[in-house]
Amino acid sequence: MGTQSRRAPRTLLLVAAVGTLITPLAACAGAGGSGGSSDGDSINVLMVNNPPMVELQKLTAANFTKDTGIKVNFTVLPENDVRDKISQDFANQAGQYDVATLSNYEIPIYARNGWLHSLDSYVRKDTAFDQDDVLTPMTQALTAEDGKLYGEPFYGESSFLMYRKDVFEKAGLTMPDKPTWQQVADLAAKVDKAESGMKGVCLRGLPGWGEVMAPLTTVVNTFGGTWFDKDWNAQLDSKEFKEATRFYVDLVRKHGEAGAAQSGYAECLNNMTQGKTAMWYDATAGAGSLEASGSPVKGKIGYVPAPVERTESSGWLYTWAWGIQKASKNAENAWKFISWASGKDYEKLVGEKIGWANVPAGKRTSTYDIPEYRKDAAAFADVTRDAIASAKPEDPGVQARPAPGIQFVGIPEFTDLGTKVSQEISAAIAGRQSVDSALSKSQKLAEAVGKKYQQS
Repeated sequence: MGTQSRRAPRTLLLVAAVGTLITPLAACAGAGGSGGSSDGDSINVLMVNNPPMVELQKLTAANFTKDTGIKVNFTVLPENDVRDKISQDFANQAGQYDVATLSNYEIPIYARNGWLHSLDSYVRKDTAFDQDDVLTPMTQALTAEDGKLYGEPFYGESSFLMYRKDVFEKAGLTMPDKPTWQQVADLAAKVDKAESGMKGVCLRGLPGWGEVMAPLTTVVNTFGGTWFDKDWNAQLDSKEFKEATRFYVDLVRKHGEAGAAQSGYAECLNNMTQGKTAMWYDATAGAGSLEASGSPVKGKIGYVPAPVERTESSGWLYTWAWGIQKASKNAENAWKFISWASGKDYEKLVGEKIGWANVPAGKRTSTYDIPEYRKDAAAFADVTRDAIASAKPEDPGVQARPAPGIQFVGIPEFTDLGTKVSQEISAAIAGRQSVDSALSKSQKLAEAVGKKYQQS
């Protein structure tokens, strides 16, 4: 991740913003206790309320606590709220929380700010954890510029295209093994209204740097665009950025879901599950829900790599990972929790108790050797693993860039910049302004950020 800081200013305060996987589980907020000073036999964990985390919370007392005697006090919040709370607690080094869920976007930034414990010494002592089993892209993404490891993945993901095999077959259509975006647009037109109430494709339109900007930025990359060139010149009004954004906005307006400007990951997942869309481009993590027992579309979905135009691959790289606050007085117990939650045995526990399709995968090589997992996740396991392996956070486009990141720019300012740009893009999706107008305003925002780096 070394390129991240070559021209980075020293002021690195993270601004909270909307994240990648917002899920409809707000009722779980605060479930399982809230933060407070933890004692030697307990730790406080602040985490996002997506389904794999909620399952973890349910399994902790009867397994981790029973085996170790360490009580875990969970604070579970929606993603927007949890990012805000984590950034405040870790920036102040208040020590209220020992462990928090952080992504590969925040961890290198937090590490540079001195907010996290390095995990190298724990990894060396805990040989059963087997760091070498963790997929290399995940370890690299959670290693800071000082060469030290600061996070362990709970699950990893890339992005791919999901489609209804049965609908395509009935319409006499074939999904290419490696589709281009133009092929996706052509197919979306043909499967639109293939069934009553079904749209051709679901693409995020909800504002947020980790909502609409995540898939859109992968489209920009493969169309030849970038947020900044290698010298920090903003590129949002470039021909390539405009072409990609127009393509995305036109596709979702013509053949996308109803209410696209307010649709994020959760809404598209619901649409796909309920048979309201024939295709969905999004996180590989969505497949576990689509293939879960009880899903109305289980066995009906096909999975192919993220569509491309000018690049070999275009899938993103993301992980929800665990980080230990530097101010924690319970770092040893915090590591024991992380070792359990990101360990091989935990995946087996989830498989046996909840279902193998629900295993928090995308992080360990050994997961893909488990017969039960391979059977239940057969439809998407290999495509997911290949997508993660082919992700190129240092080089996701056709030109050099000044900071790593595929679906984000790996700088602290991106939470604010990405969110403001996303609001302009979402307004274009809603039909309230043109793409040119949205990108003209966005270019000015990006120029202000780029100038800070040019002057540093």
